[in-house]
Amino acid sequence: MFIGGYAVVAGSAERLVLGYDSFGNICGRKNTPVEGANLSGLDMTNKKYVFFLNSCSLEIQSLKISSLSLCVSSCPQEQLNSLEDLQSFARNNGSFLCVYNLNVSSYTLNPKEAQLCPTLPVPPSKSFPLFNRCVPQHPECYSKYASFLISMVNEMDVFHRILSGILAGRDTVIALSILALAFSLILVLTFRFIQTLLVHILIALVVFGLLFVSGVLWWLYYDYRNDPSTELETEKENVKFLLGYAIFSTIVTVVLLFLIFVLRKRLQFAVQLFQIVGKIIGRIPFLLFQPLWTFLILIVFWIFWVAVLLSLGTAGTAQSTSGGQVEYRALSGICYMAWYHFVGLIWTSEFILACQQMVIAGAVVTCYFNRNKNSPPPHPVLSSISVLFCYHLGTAVKGSFLITILRIPRIVLLGLYNVLYQKKNAKCLFNCCFWCVCCQESCLRCFNQHAYTTTAVNGTNFCTSAKDAVSILAKNSAKLTSISCFGDFLLFLGKVFVVCFTVFGGLMAFNYHRELQAWVVPLLLVGFFAYLMSHSFLSVFEVTADAMFLCFAIDMETNDGSAEKPYFVDQELLTFVSQSNQLTEGQKHRSTRPFQDNEDGIELQPMV
Repeated sequence: MFIGGYAVVAGSAERLVLGYDSFGNICGRKNTPVEGANLSGLDMTNKKYVFFLNSCSLEIQSLKISSLSLCVSSCPQEQLNSLEDLQSFARNNGSFLCVYNLNVSSYTLNPKEAQLCPTLPVPPSKSFPLFNRCVPQHPECYSKYASFLISMVNEMDVFHRILSGILAGRDTVIALSILALAFSLILVLTFRFIQTLLVHILIALVVFGLLFVSGVLWWLYYDYRNDPSTELETEKENVKFLLGYAIFSTIVTVVLLFLIFVLRKRLQFAVQLFQIVGKIIGRIPFLLFQPLWTFLILIVFWIFWVAVLLSLGTAGTAQSTSGGQVEYRALSGICYMAWYHFVGLIWTSEFILACQQMVIAGAVVTCYFNRNKNSPPPHPVLSSISVLFCYHLGTAVKGSFLITILRIPRIVLLGLYNVLYQKKNAKCLFNCCFWCVCCQESCLRCFNQHAYTTTAVNGTNFCTSAKDAVSILAKNSAKLTSISCFGDFLLFLGKVFVVCFTVFGGLMAFNYHRELQAWVVPLLLVGFFAYLMSHSFLSVFEVTADAMFLCFAIDMETNDGSAEKPYFVDQELLTFVSQSNQLTEGQKHRSTRPFQDNEDGIELQPMV
């Protein structure tokens, strides 16, 4: 919060988005005066474009254009050859191309008009989609103007190039996030009322999406690599990242296709699993709507995070110079604060998701350990939320922190790929490290979820719950894995479906806006947001299934099916587990224990 408050005070995202003139005025909004600058603090609400007085001969000092610039309401569409033309253009279009304190009637009378008005002739210009600049359309002027912008962008640090890409594609990012939300909602309904045909359709779409996205990535890489107009450093970075994305997507496609082929015979088993999970979700009112609240909280946080990031990128102090002009001097150490802010994005997002997982696990535990299955406990979701906020926020913080520790190296490895991809040995080392980190993160997520469920059962802290969960899983890991393996894999395919088609939409959208955009980073953010959205919605089924099976294991450990210690499990789930573990026909009675007895195991008391 300190970083956010400081960034908002010290920075101005609008300055980077809208552009500003040489006197410290941000185009397109009202401004506050800067001490020592008489022409600052003007109302530029109707003047949205930045116009340079000498657009054919720009001057750059310290990565900044030092040429005099103004905010204008429109760019000149035709060439202006004289001061009379400037005066006529101002009167007809309401766009004044001379310095603000020069009256339009004085354009032809003031002896200092050469310094206060643009260099003649003024070439025709057009508003550029990036930062609302008036870009000259005359071939010679455009060539000089573009060369200056290219040199300036190439010398910018990566942090500011990333910011420029995010800003230029902000509308596309928002649209793609909405698209990911729509896909996630469709999948929630699909898994809630899942049938065998829907499973086949989902798998077919995932296979098509993986192959199609991989093919598009390789095609774009080939197109960018052979484009002779590639001059900007951002465009060269796009080529490098496209190669990394294409290789990563191809590897993921091959692995998933192999797994789909291996597990294809267990489709009916997965359908039965989700039908049981769907019935449990149907017994818990409003459980299926829990991801909506999580999504809204995530959206609010992400908006705040992006606003702070933009403010960090523009954090600086306005200082007046000789001649009444204003320059913004960036504050030192901003890049380090940006990295800290990035860690906060991951940790806070994972914390919000962890809270959702604990709420779902608590509701499932409450309903599972209820003797009367026909009369479920009242308001299990609200009760679980109350318990979370009163007692177990620390558990969610610790679990999300462990995920963050493993997620950061994975993202750093992806960021370093553009440096290592040309070296064969380094490339092999990168692939090994990346997959190792991915596997560790996946295992840790599963471990955290079981720890959250054990916390809901016993009410213990994270470390104690983790130890108890490990003890239970160590005794029953093989059987639990065989039960939930394909269900988790099918849910993962659902997440891949959302990410694939959202990223494909991003590729198509960003490919039409190549100019001056480091769009590979916005595309990575879109993929990250799409995965979080799909994970947030589909985790209802994943967490419910994992909590249900862990409760089943605890039930088998603490009860024996006798009159004194009857099982909590219902007959349908018991039959399903028995069939999945290929029990013998002699083990048909309810008193039969599918899991190995453990007389001296940990006594876990169910929550009532």
